[in-house]
Amino acid sequence: MGAADIATVLFTRFLKFDPANPAWPDRDRFVLSAGHGSMLLYSLLYLLGYPKMTIEEIKNFRQLGSITPGHPENFLTPGVETTTGPLGQGLGNSVGFAIAERHLAAVFGDGVVDHHTYVLASDGDLMEGISQEAIALAGHLKLSKLIVFHDDNGITIDGNRTLSDNVDQVKRFESAGWAASHVDGHDPEAIAAAIEKAQKSDRPSLIACRTTIGFGAPNKAGSEKSHGSPLGAEEIAGARKNLGWEYPPFEIPNDVKERWHAAAMRGAPARKAWAERLAKIDPAQRAEFERRTKGELPSNLDAVVRKFKEDLAANPKTIATRIASENALGVLVPALPEMIGGSADLTGSNNTRPKGMPVLDADHYGGTFIHYGIREHGMAAAMNGMALHGGIIPYSGTFLVFSDYCRPSIRLAALMGERVIHVMTHDSIGLGEDGPTHQPVEHLAALRAIPHLLVFRPCDTVETMECWQLALQASKNPSVFALTRQNLPQLRLTDDKENRCAAGAYEISPAKGQAQVSIFATGSEVSLAVDAQKLLAERGVAARVVSIPCFELFLGRPAAERARIIGDAPVKIGVEAAVRQGWDAIIGSDGLFIGMTEFGESAPFKELYKRFGITPDAVVDAALSKLGKK
Repeated sequence: MGAADIATVLFTRFLKFDPANPAWPDRDRFVLSAGHGSMLLYSLLYLLGYPKMTIEEIKNFRQLGSITPGHPENFLTPGVETTTGPLGQGLGNSVGFAIAERHLAAVFGDGVVDHHTYVLASDGDLMEGISQEAIALAGHLKLSKLIVFHDDNGITIDGNRTLSDNVDQVKRFESAGWAASHVDGHDPEAIAAAIEKAQKSDRPSLIACRTTIGFGAPNKAGSEKSHGSPLGAEEIAGARKNLGWEYPPFEIPNDVKERWHAAAMRGAPARKAWAERLAKIDPAQRAEFERRTKGELPSNLDAVVRKFKEDLAANPKTIATRIASENALGVLVPALPEMIGGSADLTGSNNTRPKGMPVLDADHYGGTFIHYGIREHGMAAAMNGMALHGGIIPYSGTFLVFSDYCRPSIRLAALMGERVIHVMTHDSIGLGEDGPTHQPVEHLAALRAIPHLLVFRPCDTVETMECWQLALQASKNPSVFALTRQNLPQLRLTDDKENRCAAGAYEISPAKGQAQVSIFATGSEVSLAVDAQKLLAERGVAARVVSIPCFELFLGRPAAERARIIGDAPVKIGVEAAVRQGWDAIIGSDGLFIGMTEFGESAPFKELYKRFGITPDAVVDAALSKLGKK
């Protein structure tokens, strides 16, 4: 109710969209960062004639099976650009939308890509820490097509905003390089004038709209009582009287409908004119634009991967998987120009910028590498926005331990089914001297707990490339790469035509004879498992080694295939420099596990592996003890 005037002005006079084609690539994007106000957006979609938003869907608000959930979900509701609710996320996404727009405009021209991103943000959005990361990055990049409305009603669930916050948001945004101003959020002409000014700015813009929450309610307007609970029959009756609304619930007069539908028709001519411009550009460029916006991969990807693996078979490499990832990116990025990389101030450690990759900044939007600064959460949210915008496959880097900073955005990427790739290096106690603050222990288990997220932990340079191929092909899943700081031997030495990692797990080193022991391992511990296999063979015990580069892909395979890969050896041992949680699905509750049960320590990595008992000898001892041979 309080933001209705803002939304009415924006949607009827400025926003470029077409309900007949909600996915039109050059539409303006509207992000309701204040996702708890979802009915405002659903009402707009209904009034503007979005076909699937019927009055019955409005009546089924927050009910099972409706397209009107409590918070907007883009995968359910046409016209919703992103899934919001966790405060600050929509604002973070909007920076990614704006980056994508400027980049694609630089690549394909303003005749093909030229639109704004508008955001409605609440006091809560601007209190969340992610908001500072987002607005600082947007100001630094001078994203002038980004316009944020602050629903400045001064109320939170607990009461008046001054209970917890006294920040002058206009000054705050100005300090981050934004154009910012105050307006009366119930004065349509003042709102329109502010939008017109913002559209001409060379910086992103904040329009702080002073509004009254629960506008029109006789007793609860301007109060926290209208924030998180229904107004009640008496208050609704009073609001109807104050607002001069005499119609029954869910009834919209025809003249009102017609005016809203007329506003919606503004977009059709703009869309048709855009289609005509697109049809006139170079055919090859048009085909490339359409390929990218559809999310299709280039036809030569398989050949690029195959050539890379052939070269490795001829010239094996003992390198860290973070460097293996950089080498893979060295051939993937030229083949997939839609890849936009980055790092949270750890470029040299994450190895996410291959040679020759140009920087994307305020002077060069056509670049493909973003220096995000120390802003992991803002980076992850912006990557979600880029993926949602379309035409871009975003990836970026930080340390695995800092996945905690990214987790809310990673979770939303998984919920939305967006192809966002996180390169997370320094993945275990193997990072060594930086100590337990930087050594991930529980992080792999925590990430694997997120539905639809693919967590890749490759064991060598061949697996690293195969995992990159799988992450790029997973158009409906985000991915995390857990990569080593320390060097690892190349275990895959033959020229494999197939992508063996696609099964999630496979036998990388078979037993000589009937296996008595199956050793399952990931990442840096696979070579350790192979060493244990050799020691067991010297003791007359046949063992096999199974590499598990991706739990999620493996557990998604048919039961018979999983059973074949797990095998029937009487002793099953899991090896990973992390906690056991999640491993029982593979080794069983009676399986043995060699890993971590506590935080790490500061020391050279080889000493740490001995200190925590993650060694070939420890695997051998466990196997022999279980077999009764020790």
